[in-house]
Amino acid sequence: MMGDGVNADPFGHVMVLGAGAWGTALAVHLARAGRRVTLWARSPALADEMNERRENPAYLPDVPLPDGLAATSDAGTIAEVDAALCVIPAQHMRAQLGAFAAAAGDRPLPVALCSKGIEQSTGLLMHDVLSEVWPRAGGAVLSGPSFAADVARGLPTAVTLADADEERGARWGTTLATSGFRPYYSADVRGVELGGAYKNVLAIACGVVEGRDLGNSAKAALMARGFAECMRFAGALGARPETLNGLSGLGDIILTCSSRQSRNMSLGYEIGKGRRAATVLAERHSVAEGAATAPILTALAAEKGVDVPVANAVVTLLEGKAPVDDVMEALMTRPLKPELSS
Repeated sequence: MMGDGVNADPFGHVMVLGAGAWGTALAVHLARAGRRVTLWARSPALADEMNERRENPAYLPDVPLPDGLAATSDAGTIAEVDAALCVIPAQHMRAQLGAFAAAAGDRPLPVALCSKGIEQSTGLLMHDVLSEVWPRAGGAVLSGPSFAADVARGLPTAVTLADADEERGARWGTTLATSGFRPYYSADVRGVELGGAYKNVLAIACGVVEGRDLGNSAKAALMARGFAECMRFAGALGARPETLNGLSGLGDIILTCSSRQSRNMSLGYEIGKGRRAATVLAERHSVAEGAATAPILTALAAEKGVDVPVANAVVTLLEGKAPVDDVMEALMTRPLKPELSS
């Protein structure tokens, strides 16, 4: 666990980039932990409303914003802070990080990435995107089993904080850690990101199973086979197997695939009920990262020669290329082979 026995000063003033539910929850948590927090919202109207009402009515209603938290829509504020948590959706990360890099004067600011996905246009993970658009920023990744509502309520949560720089990672640990929020350190940034990206895709598949009333046995089987698929995929891209066995892999899969609080699982549930993915996504106020991640994930897997039948099935369902029952039957009637084979 980070911070235990480590003499590392916390970051005093932290900016959270993105005022959705997860960004707001992290900002609330940091303020409660005694940090000075600035929460950036793209919408000036939302920033003003949060400051006036002391809550985020659009994304996390009925959660009071602590006194140490101020909202802004001014990207230039990043020049004044000690570190930043970036909670911008993965497919918008490049443009927004570029704007913040310019506003910060390209200073070497520690940035922890909290969004889970793979950039569709390039196939890059978020820390690679950060390295391209803001080379002097110090990139960490925060991931693991955590729902915004639980963190906002102060319920017990454990996550992974990955940073190639252990000293900087220790500072993030003391910045984030409380008795109820425990960040565990990893040096495997790539593994932590890949686990977070894949679990969103698997959660869509598990939602389909639930929406189709296929039972808990089928969902458990899908989670187990999906986890094996995740291990193959992440390993082919350079992740350490032990990383996927931890909070940011298996832990996150268990949470996200077990509850419709997950935006990805709830999307799959609606698909399982017979609704088109495009219709469900168009109705939503929030982002289901797995829908954007699945196509590029399967493309990368094909390049590496990795078999990812669950992810391929999700892409088929998202694109509406086959009925749900046909796709699920194809998954369940794959050739019998030794369980631990690739």
